[in-house]
Amino acid sequence: MGDKRSMILLSDPAIAAVPQADNGEELVDARDLLRVDSRAAEPTGRYALVRRGLAERLVTAQAALPDGLSLLVVEGYRPYDAQLAIFNGYRDELRRRYPDWSDAHLHIETSKFVSPVEVAPHSTGGAVDLTLCDATGRELDMGTAIDATPDDSNNACFTAAPNISPEAARNRTILATALHQAGLINYPTEWWHWSYGDRYWALITNAPTTTYAPIRT
Repeated sequence: MGDKRSMILLSDPAIAAVPQADNGEELVDARDLLRVDSRAAEPTGRYALVRRGLAERLVTAQAALPDGLSLLVVEGYRPYDAQLAIFNGYRDELRRRYPDWSDAHLHIETSKFVSPVEVAPHSTGGAVDLTLCDATGRELDMGTAIDATPDDSNNACFTAAPNISPEAARNRTILATALHQAGLINYPTEWWHWSYGDRYWALITNAPTTTYAPIRT
């Protein structure tokens, strides 16, 4: 799952340098295949959409989980404008907290929580935020809430964070094992963020190009 010393952030120029291609796969509604939470819901339902290839891999990961456990999808596709708003909002929050940070450092720290729009995995339809739940829908202890920021969680949101309980660490391992085996890649500052086919996935897996490019809707 990586560690703080070796992690590659989405602000790294190597991510933006990955050539983009798109195989033309359609978006499908994850609600037809998996348990999907409504906390990120918006009127269009775009939050529940993912590329077909990602959906198939999530179904594979679901089948690999121990009995009684289920993936709980929170958000898939995120339009460009929404991604930009989240990035700018968190960057501005950090700027208020740390007025002495340079613009370059601010950009790096912001990217630990939200991707710059030019490389955003969610905007390709190839990324998903998710957690684990039991058969009743109760979420398991994962150490932090989904969307906990590094600044507010003392980096406990990092996938390999040492400052979480043994139970939370076991649950993260269960989630990571199933998703890795299905071909997904984790963003190491966010235990809940997994992707397939985007630029981050391509760099980590040494793919020559992306499988998915950003979708503009």
